[in-house]
Amino acid sequence: MLYALSCLLVVGFFLFNIVAQNANAQNVHTITLRISTWNLDWLIDKTLQTSHKIPLDIPYRTTRDYKTLAVYVSRLKSDLIGVQEVGSVSVLERLFPKTTYQILLSNDTILQHTAFIARKQFHLHRNPDLTDLSIGSSNNHTLRNGLDVTVTFPNSLNRELRILVIHLKTGCWDNSFQSHRRACYILRRQFAILKHWIQERAKEKVAFAIIGDFNRRLTPEDPFFLTLSNITPLDLTTANRSSPCHGGEYFIDHIILGGAAIGWEKVNSLRVMRIPQHNGEMISDHCPVSITLKIPTRIH
Repeated sequence: MLYALSCLLVVGFFLFNIVAQNANAQNVHTITLRISTWNLDWLIDKTLQTSHKIPLDIPYRTTRDYKTLAVYVSRLKSDLIGVQEVGSVSVLERLFPKTTYQILLSNDTILQHTAFIARKQFHLHRNPDLTDLSIGSSNNHTLRNGLDVTVTFPNSLNRELRILVIHLKTGCWDNSFQSHRRACYILRRQFAILKHWIQERAKEKVAFAIIGDFNRRLTPEDPFFLTLSNITPLDLTTANRSSPCHGGEYFIDHIILGGAAIGWEKVNSLRVMRIPQHNGEMISDHCPVSITLKIPTRIH
């Protein structure tokens, strides 16, 4: 009798746990969204294209080019997008209609800016630009600020994602960490600044992402990346992947996740949208890189 009662209690305990787990599973809801980064390759107003401050070989976009880019934006179906090498909000609105999107532009003093675009259902709080990244080079050319934004998701229990949009120094794609090249010296300084930014986010215990054009073929073993991941666990979503956009090379455009955001990434969701990159149709010299996030929301 006691044995039978013990068996019933054990079975009952397991049934209770199964019911409780199912109930918890039913109460967990998520928001699924796509986050992307895209270098738009000197997308500036045509009135600035004759400025002596820009290279002579930048692409000159026609009305047809803008329409083509807008088609790619609609196909991208991204909810949060960090972009680089843009000149103004007005040129971005030709691709991202203000009826659907909200746009934030970095406060750079140069013609190239970083920007962040989000669908209107998300609440954005703009943090101060990471101006330390705009290090001057030997010819007194200033680099780009980092654009720092906090996104709050609807129906969430204080679910926020802190996003830093960056465009780092070019010219140190896979050189050694000790390289004496000027570009590598500047990039090391910029990574030290990113390291400090990550340290602050780790102290705050917030979910965060760094997205943009790193101008570095990062891998999990790359010493530049290790200076960041030694602070706190990071997810280099492009790790050990090759980009179809650049002939099978490692990515230089990256999405790095930290904090709780590491657990939000949908497995195998990395995608690259191929953009025409041949003579006569050079829409952009980069392709959009995207991942999918599944973000927990309010429990019902």
